[in-house]
Amino acid sequence: MSALLEREIDKLKTMIALLGAHVEENVEKGVRAVHDRDADLAEAVIESDPEIDAMEINIEEECLKVLALHQPVAHDLRFIIAVLKVNNDLERIGDLAANIAEQGRYVARNGPAEVPYDLIGMAAKVRKMLRDSLDALMETDGATAQKVREADDEVDAMDRLMYPGVRAAIREAPDMMEGFIRLLRVSQNLERIADHAENIAEDVIYLAEGQIVRHTSPSGE
Repeated sequence: MSALLEREIDKLKTMIALLGAHVEENVEKGVRAVHDRDADLAEAVIESDPEIDAMEINIEEECLKVLALHQPVAHDLRFIIAVLKVNNDLERIGDLAANIAEQGRYVARNGPAEVPYDLIGMAAKVRKMLRDSLDALMETDGATAQKVREADDEVDAMDRLMYPGVRAAIREAPDMMEGFIRLLRVSQNLERIADHAENIAEDVIYLAEGQIVRHTSPSGE
C-alpha cells in the first residue's frame, strides 16, 4: 500500500468512526427521550438527523474518490467496499433513532406512565451490538463480529416478548392505546437497529476472513 493510500484509508476509518459515534449517541438519546418522557431531547435527536445524512454522503463521496484515484486491490478494496456498506447501514440506523425519538415526543406529551416491557434492557443489548460491530470493523476482528451475529437472536426474543405486555397494557388502559402502540414501534425500531448491526458484523467477517455469511445461521447450522 502506498503512503498516500494508507492516509486515505486512515481518513475513512476516522470518518466512519465519527458517524458511528454520532449514530450510537442518537440511539441512546432517542431511547432516553422515551423512557424519561423528554420531548426536548426527542426533538434534538430529530433535528440532528440531517447531519447524519450529510456525513453519510461525505463518506460515500470519499470512498468513490479513493476507488477512482488509487484503484485499490485485495484487502484495501474489501475495506472500502465494507465502509460503503456500513455507511449505508449507519444512515439507516440514524433514521431509526429519529423514528424512536418521534415516538418519544408523542409519549412525552400523551403517552402512558409506564413502559410495559424492558425498554432499557433491550436498548442496552442493541447499543452493545452496534458498538461491538463498529469496534470489529476498526480492528478487522471477525471473532467479535461473529458474537454480534449471535446476539441478534437475544434481541429478537426480547422483541417477541414485548407483544404480550403491550396487549395486556392496552386491555388495562384502552384509552392509552395510541401511546402503547407508539411504544410498540420503539421496540420494532430497536429490533431493526440490531439487524443493521448484524449486517455490519457480516461485512466485517467478509473483510477479515473473505467469507460471505449472509443468509446463514450464526451457529453455522
